[in-house]
Amino acid sequence: MNAEGSDIAIVGAGIIGICAAAYLAETGHRVTVIDRTGICEETSSGNASAFAFSDVLPLAHKGIMKNLPRWLADPLGPLSIPPSYLPKLLPWLWRFWRAGDPRNYETSLAAQAGLMKLSEPEWMGLLDRSGTKNMLREDGSLELYGSEVEFRASLPGWAARDRFGIKYQHIDSEELAGLQPGLSKQFVKATFVPGWKTADDPKLLGKAIWAYAERMGAEFVKGDVGLVMPSKDRVSIQLKHGRTIMARRLVIAAGAWSHLLARQLGDRIPLETERGYNTTLPADAFDVKRQLIFPGHGFVVTPLVTGLRIGGAVELGGLKLPPNYARSKAMLEKAKIFLPGLRTEGGSEWMGFRPSLPDSLPAIGRSKSLANVFYAFGHGHLGKTQAAGTACLIRDLVSGEAPALDLAPFSPQRF
Repeated sequence: MNAEGSDIAIVGAGIIGICAAAYLAETGHRVTVIDRTGICEETSSGNASAFAFSDVLPLAHKGIMKNLPRWLADPLGPLSIPPSYLPKLLPWLWRFWRAGDPRNYETSLAAQAGLMKLSEPEWMGLLDRSGTKNMLREDGSLELYGSEVEFRASLPGWAARDRFGIKYQHIDSEELAGLQPGLSKQFVKATFVPGWKTADDPKLLGKAIWAYAERMGAEFVKGDVGLVMPSKDRVSIQLKHGRTIMARRLVIAAGAWSHLLARQLGDRIPLETERGYNTTLPADAFDVKRQLIFPGHGFVVTPLVTGLRIGGAVELGGLKLPPNYARSKAMLEKAKIFLPGLRTEGGSEWMGFRPSLPDSLPAIGRSKSLANVFYAFGHGHLGKTQAAGTACLIRDLVSGEAPALDLAPFSPQRF
């Protein structure tokens, strides 16, 4: 394959890059996707597989700041910061704290809700066009509360969702068994979200979307990008093993590594890494009917065709620290309490890097210095959910069309 003739190069073969490739290839562009490992082999391979279209609340507004001291006191709790990483993280935490200011709430909420409203129909259309609709599960989700206090604390967030037409139903403990048999009796309330969706398996879905992109003409190059730079009317993409790829336009969708490439082009974007952990058990470990969400503990349980996945939580620890799999073990122990009878043997542990910006909104837009370079990263734990909507926006930008959303809240230069 001769990538020198590529119209568009995309750095990153995670779910954002894959969807962008599919959308651009559909419109007739010659697309080359570059990734150091392969198609959907890193963070997009091991997530909780949710299409979380109702998850519109910015992270800074989910009670994080109020609960922060208590959570940080528990090194295996829903949120942790390795002490050695805290000094490096302080500027990001300052921006995160400012993002939680009530004056910023409406802007962030409306922007997140708008991207969700775009992403859901775009995903349904892409699943139809790619022949992957059979990989979609539409069982809803169940958010579980261990006390009346925890349930009442959730109500403002559900009221905010009312404004965007998001459907949900609060459930008393007596009704829970009908939606999920075998739950611990400690759960006094729950919220059922009928529109919540999941995929059979995120890695399998990503590879299936890529197969569709390939049928549309997209091509793949395995390589680790070391340097991007302008070259006349093109962009030069230099791989660490020595090869150089030239493209008329470049999309950077490299997840948690994206800011390193953006910095080479003059954009300093405060991207951090939410390190997420999980354990995938055999599929028969427990008969889970739909995704179960434990908001007070920061993790979910998802039934997949490839197993039962238990994971979540947030560790703000950057890209270089070794994994702390004690976190995945702690979630597994809690899950065993919440689901009496859960068999915890035979699981495989995993850690992935969620690219996170302080205001919970992704960076979608152009480089400040190069009009033919586009950014699509920083989706946090919502990358899979927002991938098709982001791909639609990138296609519009690259094609010179008016984007389907006002991109000002997502500007890479907003910081």
